[in-house]
Amino acid sequence: MAGLWVLLGTLVVAAAVGLGLRARNGRVRAPRPAETRPLPEAVTEVLDPAAAVTLVQISTTFCAPCRHTRVLLSSLAEKTGGLTHVDLDVTDQPEVAQALSVLRTPTTLAMTADGRELLRVGGVPRGEELLDALRPHLGATAR
Repeated sequence: MAGLWVLLGTLVVAAAVGLGLRARNGRVRAPRPAETRPLPEAVTEVLDPAAAVTLVQISTTFCAPCRHTRVLLSSLAEKTGGLTHVDLDVTDQPEVAQALSVLRTPTTLAMTADGRELLRVGGVPRGEELLDALRPHLGATAR
């Protein structure tokens, strides 16, 4: 009988953890407090000086959700003025992910042309929620 209670308890805890992780996936978060470390060169090279916001997608080669995120962010950038999207594969550059405090892929960073982080999303972003969070930074060019 005790084994049954242990099994049921384990299932309840696992379900609660799974639901908590699922709720956090794709949620737009404010950036962490600014650190004194400079941005990695791989990131500064891909920032678009002509765009109000560059979405920097941190990906790895074998990340399945990264493909879906790439399609979603590219489409969003095509439809929205002042917004660009770049995909930065860090498979062979783990120091870039470490410098940016990225613990999972995909992670999307919304950055200004001068390298200031506006927000970040862990997992596959929710398109409309992301666009709503970016509108104040895009100004009148947002759809």
